[in-house]
Amino acid sequence: MIRATVTTPARSYDVVIQHGLLQGAGSELRGILEPSRPLPALFVVTVPLVRRRWGGALMKSLATAGFKAKWIEMPDGERYKTATTVDALAEKLTKSGADRDAVIVAFGGGVVGDVAGLLASLYMRGVDLVQVPTTVLAQLDASIGGKTGVNLRAGKNLIGTFHQPLAVLIDPAVLSTLPDREFRAGLYEALKCGVIGRPELFRDLDRINLQALRGDMAYLERIIGESARLKAEVVSQDEKEGGLRRVLNFGHTIGHALEAESGYRWFLHGEAVAWGMIAAAHIAEAVKCCSAVTAGRIRKAVLGLGPLPKIEARSRDILRLLQTDKKTRHGIVHFVLPVEIGKVKVVSDVPERVVLEAINELRRASRSDSR
Repeated sequence: MIRATVTTPARSYDVVIQHGLLQGAGSELRGILEPSRPLPALFVVTVPLVRRRWGGALMKSLATAGFKAKWIEMPDGERYKTATTVDALAEKLTKSGADRDAVIVAFGGGVVGDVAGLLASLYMRGVDLVQVPTTVLAQLDASIGGKTGVNLRAGKNLIGTFHQPLAVLIDPAVLSTLPDREFRAGLYEALKCGVIGRPELFRDLDRINLQALRGDMAYLERIIGESARLKAEVVSQDEKEGGLRRVLNFGHTIGHALEAESGYRWFLHGEAVAWGMIAAAHIAEAVKCCSAVTAGRIRKAVLGLGPLPKIEARSRDILRLLQTDKKTRHGIVHFVLPVEIGKVKVVSDVPERVVLEAINELRRASRSDSR
């Protein structure tokens, strides 16, 4: 078992990582909520596919521990990460009898975690939340740190809150049913963690065999654990992205623009971030923030994990969407750029021509390196 502790002014909680943890989720949660008498009602927000594959194991565990739990389903996919979905889920909560003592359990990938988290932060002005992530991306990144949010047509996560969970319960065993594309997309976020602060993790992922990793649960648990520890350390120092936490956005500036331009239908989040990391490496080399060797290593590592979807958008359209990114302040786009493997910095004075050149390079690369 691996534990990483997140300590913030709002709340301190554990990220627990263990193969088979789903079967023990009820007892783990009971230990956290034991002072509550009676035990609160649980409302498990999920999507149909996750419910069919893993819902029985979770519900059995919760029932064995004495909890009464109800399903609250939402549609699957990034395009449903909207305020309309939050509103529909809130209506379902009221019809299911959820009151101010309710605990919402986010049981799914990053979209479920973000939507259920926002729902928990708003419902009756805030109820407790537990994250039980079921994708690589959600396990090693999205479920940790309390960020919630939904998208607008103008950009990603433009409506959101910070709402820290009671706990994050991670069972790598549930990843066995993920399609290869989903599995690989999550590893790009692990690679991000390697670039920003875990050079040994970057080295591991730079030479990893994807299928071998899927069959080596101990190794997978370690990769998730290292990424989760980095996220926990950063969030504990900067809960609300006032400074240090911005480094976690490496690859996300252009990545978010790619997602928004395609209507959240073409790229998985990790795939868009992968292209964004390549763009950030190109920009960093152009403005002399990092060496050509470092930029080349990042590009090689990203593309080495597998093919990425082709970029169809026009460069100017992507550039325009950067102005609506959350990291844009006073009209100035901020980029997280690599200095070396394991170190990044936030840069705000990147010339537009350099950004446009990086986007053009992505489009060229996508024609030869994508699927």
